Amino acid sequence: MLSSVPNAGRSAKLYSALGYTYEQQKRYKEAIEAYRHAIEKDRDNLDAIRGLAQNLLNDGQTDAALEQYKVIADANPEDAQTYVRIAEIYRKQGKFDQALDSLKKAETIVPESDEVPYNIAAIYQAQGRYDEAIPIMRDLAKKSEKSEGKYSNSEKSNRAVFLERLGSIYREQGNYQAANETFRQIVALGGDEEVERGYQQIIDNWREAKEWQKALECAKEAVQKLPASRDLKMDLALQQADMGDADKAIQDVRALLKGDANASSNSNTSSDDRQVYLTLGQICTRLRRFNEAGQALDKAEQLSSKTDDKEFVWFLRGSALEREKRYAEAEEQFKKVIASDPEHASALNYLGYMLADQNMKLEEAMGYIKRAVDLDPANGAYLDSLGWAYFRLGKFELAEGNLVKAAQKTNADPTVLEHLGDLYQKIGRLKLAATNWEHALTEWRRTLAADVDPADVTRVQKKLDFAKMKLAKEEGAK
Repeated sequence: MLSSVPNAGRSAKLYSALGYTYEQQKRYKEAIEAYRHAIEKDRDNLDAIRGLAQNLLNDGQTDAALEQYKVIADANPEDAQTYVRIAEIYRKQGKFDQALDSLKKAETIVPESDEVPYNIAAIYQAQGRYDEAIPIMRDLAKKSEKSEGKYSNSEKSNRAVFLERLGSIYREQGNYQAANETFRQIVALGGDEEVERGYQQIIDNWREAKEWQKALECAKEAVQKLPASRDLKMDLALQQADMGDADKAIQDVRALLKGDANASSNSNTSSDDRQVYLTLGQICTRLRRFNEAGQALDKAEQLSSKTDDKEFVWFLRGSALEREKRYAEAEEQFKKVIASDPEHASALNYLGYMLADQNMKLEEAMGYIKRAVDLDPANGAYLDSLGWAYFRLGKFELAEGNLVKAAQKTNADPTVLEHLGDLYQKIGRLKLAATNWEHALTEWRRTLAADVDPADVTRVQKKLDFAKMKLAKEEGAK
């Protein structure tokens, strides 16, 4: 109806309404165009400028969005929400100090806001400043607590968000017990959504801590608590498969299927079955049953109607092919994801790392990884990929800076530790190399069999044995 109005008869208000409608349909480029026309009609219309900024951000045009938000801030310095949006962009760009400056401005305008301190804590978390992030989130969690324990649905949801952030900070800090206690408070809120959410975080927490038995026990407890939850049943199956009960896990997941792969992609049955097939694909990939994984992912793709859903299937298929060492086919799948979504950070990183690890197309690999890091500057896995690509290119100083940061973020990841060891060996610091290789072997011993390639362990053990022999000879020669 809006589009039927001739261009000559369109007002700023109509263009803004058209822009908002396009935004709801996720047609961001058309929304941007409509809002630009609205601003041409009324240059002082801050709502239209705000709509333009938001859709530029939705479309991944962060610099252009930032420019528009700055226009709003200049026109209305008391608009706290604009400073929050500016901070969000700076955070995404890894400009954490500038993000904090923007949030501090918002804080002076709305000192009672919960959103502003929450975002400040998120930035402290990204910077690894856990001791500063934790008190902020503790205060917010305390503020959201009801002494009688009775919460409305919105209050439950709000409190769960605060507790989830606090728990994730404890987890990143390595304080798994405190994380567990925090996530337990989400479960205690009651309500199926919160209970499921809390249990999923506890399971992830114990997996991160490599406490596999505790993760399994929690998954069993969760299913007993919410026996109707398909997601929790699938979480339990994943954990059982990882711990050696593969056939039962696969059988239990298959029992959750309601229809077949030819069901209508718009039905609830189709959506539920798609998730089951995705889980089967992930389990079979981890078990190295690649044919079964491929069949499950094919069925999941048949049931995927949305672009995002298809992208996830392509990503999982690429991951399975990479684990099977079918690198050219994996590359095709990851490139398919990136062609559909140029800002798919996980696919960019996976493809870039895979190429760098194979010592292939190094400049192209570096381009993919840098794009992933730009999208998520604090991600330890992405920093490791970047450091490894620099290592492959012989840029050892740049490699060390990124690998050290990665190890600080993920100090229990044996792959990161091996990379650091290889770097230190290359630059003549053999003692440090041996220390990191030894640490890598220790972590591999604590890791699930599904996540360990025996060839990797053998390779690192040989490097460590050689390093120890060489260090012993050097010590004996002194």
